Amino acid sequence: MSREDHIRSLKSEKNAIILAHNYQLPEIQDAADVVGDSLELAMAAKETGADIIVFCGVQFMAETAKILNPSKKVLLPVKDAGCPLADQLTPDLLEEARRAHPGAMVVLYINSTAECKAYADVICTSANAVKVVRSLPAREIIVGPDSNLAAYIQDRIPEKRIIPVPPSGHCYVHEAFTDEDVRAARLRGGKIICHPECRPEIQKQSDLIASTGGMIRNAPIADLWNIFTEREMGYRLKTLYPEKTFHIKESAICEDMKRISLAELETSLENEIYEVVLPEEVMRRALGAIERMISIGR
Repeated sequence: MSREDHIRSLKSEKNAIILAHNYQLPEIQDAADVVGDSLELAMAAKETGADIIVFCGVQFMAETAKILNPSKKVLLPVKDAGCPLADQLTPDLLEEARRAHPGAMVVLYINSTAECKAYADVICTSANAVKVVRSLPAREIIVGPDSNLAAYIQDRIPEKRIIPVPPSGHCYVHEAFTDEDVRAARLRGGKIICHPECRPEIQKQSDLIASTGGMIRNAPIADLWNIFTEREMGYRLKTLYPEKTFHIKESAICEDMKRISLAELETSLENEIYEVVLPEEVMRRALGAIERMISIGR
Protein backbone atom coordinates (compact mmCIF):
# COMPACT_ATOMS: atom_id res chain seq x y z
CA MET A 1 0.00 0.00 0.00
CA SER A 2 1.36 3.43 -0.91
CA ARG A 3 1.81 6.10 1.75
CA GLU A 4 -0.99 8.13 0.17
CA ASP A 5 -3.35 5.13 0.27
CA HIS A 6 -2.39 4.38 3.85
CA ILE A 7 -3.19 7.97 4.87
CA ARG A 8 -6.60 7.72 3.18
CA SER A 9 -7.25 4.42 4.96
CA LEU A 10 -6.26 5.88 8.34
CA LYS A 11 -8.51 8.92 7.81
CA SER A 12 -11.49 6.69 7.13
CA GLU A 13 -10.73 4.37 10.05
CA LYS A 14 -10.31 7.20 12.56
CA ASN A 15 -12.87 9.67 11.16
CA ALA A 16 -10.10 12.23 10.70
CA ILE A 17 -9.77 15.33 8.55
CA ILE A 18 -6.53 16.84 7.24
CA LEU A 19 -6.34 20.63 7.06
CA ALA A 20 -3.36 22.22 5.29
CA HIS A 21 -2.23 25.79 4.83
CA ASN A 22 -1.43 27.16 1.37
CA TYR A 23 2.27 27.30 2.35
CA GLN A 24 2.58 23.56 2.97
CA LEU A 25 4.65 21.30 0.71
CA PRO A 26 2.88 20.16 -2.49
CA GLU A 27 2.65 16.56 -1.25
CA ILE A 28 0.83 17.76 1.87
CA GLN A 29 -1.54 19.99 -0.08
CA ASP A 30 -2.37 17.02 -2.31
CA ALA A 31 -3.12 14.80 0.71
CA ALA A 32 -5.32 17.35 2.51
CA ASP A 33 -9.11 17.47 2.64
CA VAL A 34 -9.07 21.26 2.90
CA VAL A 35 -6.31 23.62 1.74
CA GLY A 36 -6.70 27.30 2.53
CA ASP A 37 -5.66 30.45 4.33
CA SER A 38 -5.92 30.90 8.09
CA LEU A 39 -9.52 32.14 8.01
CA GLU A 40 -10.70 29.37 5.69
CA LEU A 41 -9.01 26.73 7.83
CA ALA A 42 -10.43 28.16 11.05
CA MET A 43 -13.91 27.98 9.52
CA ALA A 44 -13.29 24.41 8.33
CA ALA A 45 -12.09 23.43 11.82
CA LYS A 46 -15.21 24.91 13.40
CA GLU A 47 -17.56 23.15 11.00
CA THR A 48 -15.99 19.68 10.80
CA GLY A 49 -17.74 16.57 12.05
CA ALA A 50 -14.46 14.67 12.25
CA ASP A 51 -13.24 13.22 15.54
CA ILE A 52 -9.60 13.99 14.78
CA ILE A 53 -8.21 17.12 13.12
CA VAL A 54 -4.72 16.82 11.70
CA PHE A 55 -3.46 20.34 11.15
CA CYS A 56 -0.67 20.68 8.63
CA GLY A 57 0.59 24.14 9.40
CA VAL A 58 2.26 25.70 12.42
CA GLN A 59 1.54 25.80 16.13
CA PHE A 60 -0.78 28.82 16.30
CA MET A 61 -3.02 27.32 13.59
CA ALA A 62 -3.37 23.99 15.39
CA GLU A 63 -4.04 25.88 18.64
CA THR A 64 -6.85 27.81 16.95
CA ALA A 65 -8.42 24.55 15.77
CA LYS A 66 -8.21 23.16 19.31
CA ILE A 67 -9.81 26.25 20.83
CA LEU A 68 -12.70 25.91 18.39
CA ASN A 69 -12.97 22.16 19.07
CA PRO A 70 -12.09 21.58 22.74
CA SER A 71 -13.61 18.09 22.78
CA LYS A 72 -11.82 16.89 19.63
CA LYS A 73 -8.29 15.57 19.25
CA VAL A 74 -6.16 18.06 17.28
CA LEU A 75 -2.81 16.84 15.99
CA LEU A 76 0.19 18.79 14.73
CA PRO A 77 2.42 16.28 12.87
CA VAL A 78 5.63 18.10 13.89
CA LYS A 79 5.31 19.28 17.47
CA ASP A 80 7.77 22.19 17.30
CA ALA A 81 6.63 23.75 14.00
CA GLY A 82 6.37 27.32 15.23
CA CYS A 83 5.98 30.85 13.90
CA PRO A 84 8.72 33.43 14.56
CA LEU A 85 6.19 36.21 13.96
CA ALA A 86 3.83 34.87 16.63
CA ASP A 87 6.73 34.56 19.07
CA GLN A 88 7.41 38.32 18.84
CA LEU A 89 4.26 39.09 20.84
CA THR A 90 3.89 38.23 24.53
CA PRO A 91 1.16 38.70 27.15
CA ASP A 92 3.48 41.15 28.95
CA LEU A 93 3.68 43.38 25.85
CA LEU A 94 -0.11 43.33 25.55
CA GLU A 95 -0.62 44.21 29.21
CA GLU A 96 1.84 47.09 28.85
CA ALA A 97 0.02 48.35 25.74
CA ARG A 98 -3.35 48.18 27.49
CA ARG A 99 -1.99 50.22 30.41
CA ALA A 100 -0.58 52.84 28.01
CA HIS A 101 -3.83 53.01 26.00
CA PRO A 102 -6.67 52.25 28.45
CA GLY A 103 -9.46 53.02 25.99
CA ALA A 104 -8.05 50.95 23.14
CA MET A 105 -9.43 47.63 21.93
CA VAL A 106 -7.12 44.74 21.06
CA VAL A 107 -7.18 43.09 17.63
CA LEU A 108 -4.71 40.27 17.29
CA TYR A 109 -3.62 38.68 14.06
CA ILE A 110 -4.39 34.98 14.01
CA ASN A 111 -0.60 34.54 13.80
CA SER A 112 -0.33 34.80 17.59
CA THR A 113 -0.10 32.30 20.42
CA ALA A 114 -3.12 31.02 22.30
CA GLU A 115 -1.89 32.81 25.42
CA CYS A 116 -1.92 36.13 23.57
CA LYS A 117 -5.29 35.45 21.93
CA ALA A 118 -6.74 35.21 25.42
CA TYR A 119 -6.04 38.98 25.79
CA ALA A 120 -7.78 39.98 22.54
CA ASP A 121 -11.17 41.55 21.98
CA VAL A 122 -11.25 39.98 18.53
CA ILE A 123 -8.91 38.03 16.24
CA CYS A 124 -8.36 38.89 12.58
CA THR A 125 -6.65 37.38 9.55
CA SER A 126 -5.07 39.20 6.64
CA ALA A 127 -8.29 38.45 4.74
CA ASN A 128 -10.60 40.34 7.10
CA ALA A 129 -8.36 42.63 9.19
CA VAL A 130 -9.79 45.86 7.79
CA LYS A 131 -13.38 44.65 8.16
CA VAL A 132 -12.71 43.56 11.75
CA VAL A 133 -11.18 46.89 12.79
CA ARG A 134 -13.94 48.90 11.07
CA SER A 135 -16.51 46.96 13.08
CA LEU A 136 -15.12 48.17 16.43
CA PRO A 137 -16.40 51.27 18.27
CA ALA A 138 -13.02 52.32 19.71
CA ARG A 139 -10.90 54.96 17.96
CA GLU A 140 -7.63 53.46 19.20
CA ILE A 141 -6.89 49.87 18.22
CA ILE A 142 -3.92 47.84 19.41
CA VAL A 143 -2.86 45.48 16.60
CA GLY A 144 -0.24 42.76 16.92
CA PRO A 145 2.08 41.15 16.19
CA ASP A 146 2.66 42.20 12.54
CA SER A 147 3.48 45.89 12.10
CA ASN A 148 3.15 45.68 8.31
CA LEU A 149 -0.40 44.39 8.64
CA ALA A 150 -1.01 47.21 11.14
CA ALA A 151 0.24 49.72 8.54
CA TYR A 152 -2.05 48.16 5.93
CA ILE A 153 -5.03 48.62 8.26
CA GLN A 154 -4.02 52.19 9.14
CA ASP A 155 -3.78 53.14 5.47
CA ARG A 156 -7.36 52.01 4.89
CA ILE A 157 -8.87 53.33 8.11
CA PRO A 158 -7.18 56.71 8.69
CA GLU A 159 -9.92 57.82 11.09
CA LYS A 160 -8.70 55.32 13.67
CA ARG A 161 -5.34 55.22 15.43
CA ILE A 162 -3.66 51.85 14.93
CA ILE A 163 -1.05 51.00 17.57
CA PRO A 164 1.30 48.19 16.46
CA VAL A 165 2.55 45.90 19.22
CA PRO A 166 5.42 45.22 19.02
CA PRO A 167 6.27 48.32 16.93
CA SER A 168 8.41 46.41 14.44
CA GLY A 169 6.96 42.89 14.49
CA HIS A 170 7.25 41.18 11.12
CA CYS A 171 7.36 37.91 9.17
CA TYR A 172 10.89 37.26 7.89
CA VAL A 173 9.54 35.70 4.67
CA HIS A 174 7.44 38.70 3.65
CA GLU A 175 9.91 41.27 4.95
CA ALA A 176 12.42 39.95 2.40
CA PHE A 177 10.53 41.27 -0.65
CA THR A 178 12.40 44.30 -2.00
CA ASP A 179 12.23 47.13 -4.52
CA GLU A 180 14.41 44.96 -6.75
CA ASP A 181 11.71 42.29 -6.73
CA VAL A 182 9.22 44.93 -7.83
CA ARG A 183 11.51 46.11 -10.66
CA ALA A 184 12.05 42.55 -11.87
CA ALA A 185 8.31 41.92 -11.83
CA ARG A 186 7.62 45.08 -13.85
CA LEU A 187 10.15 43.96 -16.46
CA ARG A 188 8.44 40.55 -16.71
CA GLY A 189 5.03 42.14 -17.02
CA GLY A 190 1.75 41.05 -15.50
CA LYS A 191 0.27 42.12 -12.18
CA ILE A 192 1.94 42.18 -8.79
CA ILE A 193 -0.07 40.85 -5.87
CA CYS A 194 1.47 41.03 -2.41
CA HIS A 195 0.53 39.86 1.04
CA PRO A 196 -0.31 42.47 3.73
CA GLU A 197 2.68 41.18 5.69
CA CYS A 198 4.98 42.76 3.08
CA ARG A 199 6.52 46.14 3.94
CA PRO A 200 4.36 49.25 3.25
CA GLU A 201 6.65 50.43 0.42
CA ILE A 202 6.14 47.08 -1.34
CA GLN A 203 2.39 47.24 -0.75
CA LYS A 204 2.26 50.71 -2.35
CA GLN A 205 4.00 49.47 -5.51
CA SER A 206 1.76 46.41 -5.93
CA ASP A 207 -1.34 46.18 -8.08
CA LEU A 208 -3.24 44.24 -5.43
CA ILE A 209 -2.78 43.39 -1.76
CA ALA A 210 -4.44 40.20 -0.58
CA SER A 211 -4.37 37.25 1.78
CA THR A 212 -3.49 33.91 0.22
CA GLY A 213 -7.21 33.20 -0.09
CA GLY A 214 -7.61 36.59 -1.76
CA MET A 215 -4.85 35.71 -4.22
CA ILE A 216 -6.87 32.68 -5.26
CA ARG A 217 -10.07 34.69 -5.62
CA ASN A 218 -8.34 37.39 -7.70
CA ALA A 219 -6.36 35.04 -9.95
CA PRO A 220 -9.01 34.93 -12.72
CA ILE A 221 -8.65 38.65 -13.53
CA ALA A 222 -5.20 38.32 -15.16
CA ASP A 223 -3.17 35.71 -17.03
CA LEU A 224 0.25 36.65 -15.64
CA TRP A 225 0.97 37.19 -11.94
CA ASN A 226 3.94 38.04 -9.77
CA ILE A 227 3.20 36.52 -6.36
CA PHE A 228 4.79 38.23 -3.35
CA THR A 229 4.27 35.67 -0.62
CA GLU A 230 5.60 32.28 0.45
CA ARG A 231 6.89 30.05 -2.37
CA GLU A 232 4.34 27.23 -2.11
CA MET A 233 1.48 29.61 -2.89
CA GLY A 234 2.68 29.25 -6.47
CA TYR A 235 1.94 25.52 -6.37
CA ARG A 236 -1.53 26.14 -4.97
CA LEU A 237 -2.34 28.71 -7.64
CA LYS A 238 -0.94 26.61 -10.48
CA THR A 239 -2.99 23.63 -9.31
CA LEU A 240 -6.18 25.70 -9.42
CA TYR A 241 -5.34 27.70 -12.56
CA PRO A 242 -3.01 25.61 -14.76
CA GLU A 243 -3.63 27.87 -17.75
CA LYS A 244 -2.16 30.93 -16.01
CA THR A 245 1.44 31.96 -15.28
CA PHE A 246 2.59 32.62 -11.72
CA HIS A 247 6.06 33.95 -10.91
CA ILE A 248 7.29 33.29 -7.38
CA LYS A 249 10.40 34.12 -5.38
CA GLU A 250 12.17 30.79 -4.92
CA SER A 251 13.90 31.97 -1.74
CA ALA A 252 10.61 33.03 -0.06
CA ILE A 253 10.45 29.98 2.18
CA CYS A 254 8.90 29.61 5.62
CA GLU A 255 11.11 26.94 7.15
CA ASP A 256 8.54 25.95 9.79
CA MET A 257 5.84 25.45 7.15
CA LYS A 258 8.15 22.97 5.41
CA ARG A 259 8.68 20.83 8.52
CA ILE A 260 5.80 18.44 7.80
CA SER A 261 6.50 15.66 5.30
CA LEU A 262 4.13 12.99 4.01
CA ALA A 263 5.91 10.46 6.25
CA GLU A 264 5.33 12.63 9.31
CA LEU A 265 1.69 13.13 8.38
CA GLU A 266 1.28 9.36 8.10
CA THR A 267 3.00 8.77 11.47
CA SER A 268 0.89 11.47 13.12
CA LEU A 269 -2.35 9.87 11.95
CA GLU A 270 -1.23 6.35 12.76
CA ASN A 271 0.02 7.09 16.28
CA GLU A 272 -2.21 10.13 16.95
CA ILE A 273 0.71 12.47 17.68
CA TYR A 274 1.38 15.26 18.52
CA GLU A 275 -1.79 16.26 20.32
CA VAL A 276 -2.39 19.95 21.02
CA VAL A 277 -3.20 20.52 24.68
CA LEU A 278 -4.02 23.97 26.08
CA PRO A 279 -5.09 25.26 29.51
CA GLU A 280 -8.87 25.42 29.88
CA GLU A 281 -8.78 29.07 30.96
CA VAL A 282 -6.72 30.12 27.94
CA MET A 283 -9.11 28.33 25.59
CA ARG A 284 -12.15 29.83 27.26
CA ARG A 285 -10.82 33.39 27.05
CA ALA A 286 -9.56 33.04 23.48
CA LEU A 287 -12.69 31.36 22.11
CA GLY A 288 -14.88 34.47 22.11
CA ALA A 289 -12.29 36.51 20.20
CA ILE A 290 -11.91 33.80 17.56
CA GLU A 291 -15.65 33.29 17.19
CA ARG A 292 -16.13 37.03 16.74
CA MET A 293 -13.61 36.91 13.87
CA ILE A 294 -15.48 34.03 12.23
CA SER A 295 -18.84 35.78 12.60
CA ILE A 296 -17.44 38.87 10.85
CA GLY A 297 -16.18 36.62 8.03
CA ARG A 298 -14.27 37.69 4.98
